[in-house]
Amino acid sequence: MHTFRSVSLDDQRGELVILDQTRLPNDLVYLRLSRTEDIWEAIRNLRVRGAPAIGIAAAYGAYLAVRNGGAESLEAGTALFRQAKQYLETSRPTAVNLFWALNRMEQRLVTELRAEASPDSDARSLAHLIHALKEEADAIRDEDARMCRAIGEHALSLLQRDWGLLTHCNAGALATSELGTALAPIYLGAQRDYQFKVFADETRPLLQGARLTAWELSEARIDVTLICDNMAASVMKRGLVQAVLVGCDRVAANGDTANKIGTLGVAILARHYGIPFYVLGPTSTVDLKCSDGASIVIEERPGEEITTQWYSSRMAPQNIKTYNPAFDVTDASLITAIITEKGIARPPFAASLRELAR
Repeated sequence: MHTFRSVSLDDQRGELVILDQTRLPNDLVYLRLSRTEDIWEAIRNLRVRGAPAIGIAAAYGAYLAVRNGGAESLEAGTALFRQAKQYLETSRPTAVNLFWALNRMEQRLVTELRAEASPDSDARSLAHLIHALKEEADAIRDEDARMCRAIGEHALSLLQRDWGLLTHCNAGALATSELGTALAPIYLGAQRDYQFKVFADETRPLLQGARLTAWELSEARIDVTLICDNMAASVMKRGLVQAVLVGCDRVAANGDTANKIGTLGVAILARHYGIPFYVLGPTSTVDLKCSDGASIVIEERPGEEITTQWYSSRMAPQNIKTYNPAFDVTDASLITAIITEKGIARPPFAASLRELAR
């Protein structure tokens, strides 16, 4: 269904290959990155984005730091890994997949170090470690692809043919390794002739809905209509929306969910109009150590994203104060269900999420 891949590895050249999402929808540009600093910049500046894709990019970034770092001993390779992990963790503070993927890579590193009892040289031991890190990063990518399909199947069981579906931000193939999370049931539904009609919020201020969701769904020949964020209430009131599907960057233990700014408003509207509000994401985004939404660190981004980024000339007064949080937190009480690859969690989420996370 797709002719693009958001993130992949060219191991022959030692490069992470990402589709630069800051250039969409006008230019299809792939970046080849081999330095940890460049991968950090790509994550920080949203060239690669979406919680699962960020995790995959970070995992490959940690692997490439060791592969390309020129270490000549196991000890030096281990130091390169830990330096890269610590640095990559500073790129985005909210998406839990970033930390989950890097911690998983570190766990593999520790496992390999403990098992290292070979009389072979350090150089051979280092080669074995590099192979193991690539194997783990590949596994994260492959599991994400299977996860997307499983989420889509679970979500599709809640939807009916000919429904209107509202999305916010982008949680599709661009944000993951394959089908996406919130868009996965839409793609599966298209394959099975469900005839969904999708309304995509533009998603201010970075326009992920306009630039990314509208682009990838239209590329897949799915019926999609782009609307401004402040039009969601009108399409709901007219009865054009039967369900809301959104992704998630972090889910707290009680079900409070961080997602792209504006999601909270959509959830409030859905509750007012009696429309089910579904959050779709992998169990890796469920952070049981985070008790509730108040504990989630919300990234704040430059004011220029509001005042100047998309305009030929400035559209706000000089020196105006800005407030530009990248995410908001939707209260668990507004969420109908949280759909993961392991199944569907329903209120009370404190119990259902913990059960799924097992």
